Amino acid sequence: MPTPEAPPPLIGHPLAWSGLILAILLGLAGLGLWSYRDGVARLGEQGRNDLDLHIAYLEGLLAKYEPLPALLATDPRLSDFLRAPGGHESIEALNRYLETINRISDAADTYLMDAEGLTIAASNWQTERPFVGRNFSFRPYFRDAMDGQLGRYFALGNTSGQRGYYFAYPVMEAGQALGAVVVKIDIGEAERRWAKPDRILLVTDPDGVVFLATRPEFRFRTLHPLASERRGRIQDSHRYPGTELTPLGLVPVAAVGTGELVRLDPERPWWREWPWLLQSRPMPTAGWQVHELIQTQDAIRDSLKLVLLAIALLTTLFLIAALRRQHQHGRRLQSEFAEQTRAALERSNLELEARVASRTTELTRSNQRLRDEIEERRRAEQALRETQQALIQSAKLATLGQLSAGINHELNQPLAAIRAYADNGLLLLAKGRLEDVETNLGQILELTERMAKIGAQLKLFARKTSAESSDLPLLAVLEGAARLLAPALERCGGTLEPDIPPGIGVRANDVLLQQVLVNLLGNACQAIADRPERRIRVQARRREAHVIIGVRDTGPGIPEANRDLIFEPFFTTKAAGEGLGLGLAISARIATDMGGALVALPSETGACFELTLPAADLQP
Repeated sequence: MPTPEAPPPLIGHPLAWSGLILAILLGLAGLGLWSYRDGVARLGEQGRNDLDLHIAYLEGLLAKYEPLPALLATDPRLSDFLRAPGGHESIEALNRYLETINRISDAADTYLMDAEGLTIAASNWQTERPFVGRNFSFRPYFRDAMDGQLGRYFALGNTSGQRGYYFAYPVMEAGQALGAVVVKIDIGEAERRWAKPDRILLVTDPDGVVFLATRPEFRFRTLHPLASERRGRIQDSHRYPGTELTPLGLVPVAAVGTGELVRLDPERPWWREWPWLLQSRPMPTAGWQVHELIQTQDAIRDSLKLVLLAIALLTTLFLIAALRRQHQHGRRLQSEFAEQTRAALERSNLELEARVASRTTELTRSNQRLRDEIEERRRAEQALRETQQALIQSAKLATLGQLSAGINHELNQPLAAIRAYADNGLLLLAKGRLEDVETNLGQILELTERMAKIGAQLKLFARKTSAESSDLPLLAVLEGAARLLAPALERCGGTLEPDIPPGIGVRANDVLLQQVLVNLLGNACQAIADRPERRIRVQARRREAHVIIGVRDTGPGIPEANRDLIFEPFFTTKAAGEGLGLGLAISARIATDMGGALVALPSETGACFELTLPAADLQP
């Protein structure tokens, strides 16, 4: 089948492509620039509103305290005190009066100065650094007050080191200024109110010094370098003691309609710092300038988003045009390839049908082989299960054979006793001693019951099991195994020490669990037969969802070299004829089938086996 032709390009000539790309780039650049300017204009509108609010707040704050010193200056107590200061009690009374006024007005400090500028009473008279006794005649607000007008001034306190705005008003008598009353207010609250991460508020005094700033590092710096004369005048007035008044170093970037774009850090390259929009507004009542710096990062981000959106739109339009062109080209070629495609499909169908028939035959044969293998494996698994059950039953019968001598002894003793009691009963019956006959019969009944329990236990142990699990009391299963091993324990002279709480239960098969315990306890009996200390200890503790059963003896223990081999079939360390080496292997297999495990643990004295089984909650 021939290869289809490629569709013709949307724009054929390379120069046309270059012109189109250039036009798109210029359009995107213009769009981004327009969007950025529009964003800066919107930020500028927000900045103007912010400046109006900030100026209104500052003017309202100053207007709140402006009448206070003039009102205090009319109090005759101040003029009387300046004319005749009096003694210590009079000064203390005036201090307390100014302290009360200061607390009610919520001012920072209130104090009274005489005509020489010496502070003779102050609201902070009880603080560590009071104003009393200090001379502030060098302050311009004092000189304005002594000239008979309201003094205004912003400065750092020489005593407190705190920023404040000072109002001073003369205390007059007969047209003469006796002194001045001063009210200092804290306007630092404005910084806390106006602090925003993307905006910086600055307030400068008439000399261009920043005394209010929402960023602490901008305080007591200047917008522009100060002339030496102005710097000397500021230092002589002690307005900002301890400050260097270094310039902020704002770098102009461009002027815009709403302000000026500047950079804050001239050391950083321009591509690592977005420009800030600087706006300023005068505050004539105080002679200040209020400035706001606004980050333009949002405007740049919005312009980039708009440019990316335009790029995505242009890309979408181009893809739509290309797809439409491709679609038209495909429809035109469809009729040309229809016949070739139909013929190719017919040939492919014939080949596919032949392959399907061949593969179907192979698959049928494979399926039959698979079914035969599955059936053969099922028969093998069934034979394995039957062999395993037969092996378990053989192991139980072998255990019974090993225990037969002791069990025979257990049965012969009751039989001999029964015969003796029967003979005595006949003699007692002949003599008419009926009470003694009744006692002999009771002893015979107890002995027959004992023989019946031994027979039942043997029958239970010897019968085949269905391997179904149930909730079992562990102590009862251990007692059943102990009854079977009682002759072996007596023969070896050992002592069984069970340590099993009555409430512990396991999820297991009764007969299989008893077989495992008989195997472990039987091995322990053989291990302690010739030892000076002959004890077998069985402990059981519950650990979360399992019960851990430990069987320890005082025998010679298991050599470390044999610890990994004892669970292997036909491995035994006993003499010939004493065992086949299947007991531990079968016991480990039974424990695994019941959802548990049987392991041998290292022990300093004797052998230690740990049997883990699922725990069961027994009903009370």
